[in-house]
Amino acid sequence: MVGKKAAPSRVQLHRMRIAYRRATLDEASVSPSPVAQFKRWFDDAVNSGIVEPNAMLLATAHPTRGPSARCVLLKSLRRGEFVFFTNYTSRKAQDIAAQKRVALTFYWAELERQVRIEGLAHKVSRAESQRYFRKRPRDSQLGALVSPQSTVIHDRAALESTLQKVAVSLRGSPVPCPLHWGGYAVRPLRVEFWQGRPGRLHDRIEYRRRKGGWRIVRLAP
Repeated sequence: MVGKKAAPSRVQLHRMRIAYRRATLDEASVSPSPVAQFKRWFDDAVNSGIVEPNAMLLATAHPTRGPSARCVLLKSLRRGEFVFFTNYTSRKAQDIAAQKRVALTFYWAELERQVRIEGLAHKVSRAESQRYFRKRPRDSQLGALVSPQSTVIHDRAALESTLQKVAVSLRGSPVPCPLHWGGYAVRPLRVEFWQGRPGRLHDRIEYRRRKGGWRIVRLAP
């Protein structure tokens, strides 16, 4: 009914609490490499059936607009770097152009685990972007070609009309990888592994990059 007020929420946020008891994390048991440790935990997340375990929160910052965060998908982990793909004209890309320091966060609630990564982002090669682009579903390829990501558009109908026209024009032909689309690799400087524990006394093990390797420390919860 028009004008009807919504019923007040009965959710009591202060009562929303879970006791974490699934696992522990100790300095003596982790890998000397944060990337190797990440792979262990990522395999656990995959084998646990978590939906999109490669979803990660990417946080960026711009000198005038300030911080911004959004979820993207990890698509490659190579040479110790975390790779994702996006539109190079998007807000995240503009932020990275102004400030290369970024943060990534993976949260696997079913395992009571979180991984936080701080590092430096840089573009991958054009060849690497093209190789990945060719592996994408065709509708995703077309979407990347026509979407002016993060810009204001008149309405969805206009966007879908453009998509349809481009799809018709490219029927029977490969979709070219747009120059405005490609990948970023994040070189980690700090990596924290968080394991939920009872009483909120969580285990937090952090890797700090130093010359020639990594220093492993425990953080207070």
